Amino acid sequence: MPIDVGKVLSAPPVRTDVVWSERDVRLYHLALGAGVPETDPSELRYVFEGHPRGLQVLPTFGVVAGGTGGVGFQVFDLPGVDVDLAKALHGGQEITVHHPLPAAARATAVTGVSAVYDKGGAAVIVQDSTLLDAGGEPLISQRNEIFVHGEGGFGGTRGPARRPGPPDREPDLLLDIPTLRQQALLYRLTGDWNPLHADPGAAHRAGYDRPILHGLCSFGMVVKAVTDRLLDGDASAITSCRTRFAGVFFPGERLRLRIWDTPDGYRLTATAAERADAPVLTDARLTAR
Repeated sequence: MPIDVGKVLSAPPVRTDVVWSERDVRLYHLALGAGVPETDPSELRYVFEGHPRGLQVLPTFGVVAGGTGGVGFQVFDLPGVDVDLAKALHGGQEITVHHPLPAAARATAVTGVSAVYDKGGAAVIVQDSTLLDAGGEPLISQRNEIFVHGEGGFGGTRGPARRPGPPDREPDLLLDIPTLRQQALLYRLTGDWNPLHADPGAAHRAGYDRPILHGLCSFGMVVKAVTDRLLDGDASAITSCRTRFAGVFFPGERLRLRIWDTPDGYRLTATAAERADAPVLTDARLTAR
């Protein structure tokens, strides 16, 4: 069987050296659309190292720190995993912030598989990773879920039930976030070289009209929007964020963000405005101190 569950779960954690600089942080934020307008001090804080308040770092940068395209995404190199990458989808992402990320650092990511769920027609591989600073203190912990179509049915548990959706009322804030036609090409420079985001031929073979935007890019844009509009532009206030990737988004579309302020944090959904609000991100939440 392509996924040997016992072997995957018994594999020792993988330790990966991770290094990033202020240049990497600026490039990441530019790939999310930061810096518009270019004279706005609140935007310059994401992209200009000389800002009086310093260069701030969104916690979502920690997932791509080091130019790997996704810290913690060693799942396909693990013993017991032999699957077709075309069948794998990034299903969900969670980030817990222990300390705000510095603008430059040497760190270590410690990553392991915590569960493999059987969804019948698919398997879900759950991977946990902690980013440690040079002194061994945790900066962020993150969890990703990888759906692998056609690899279920091995008799495992289905995993936890889906979380409840957003409140049954109008959102407290509705935002439309414009994106660039070349945004996926920019975001690829963070290290995710999947041709699905650049090659029209690869996109057509996957069933799309043209290359799609990275889910982590959409997620980063949403976290930035909440930071700017509701947290006074202070990314260090974020304590956690999560999402499920519910559908594709094409560069150049408008990402429509709905936000509800609830006792357990901001709940969010994101949709494709030009495609009848087709779901892009669901089960999203951000908490802040």
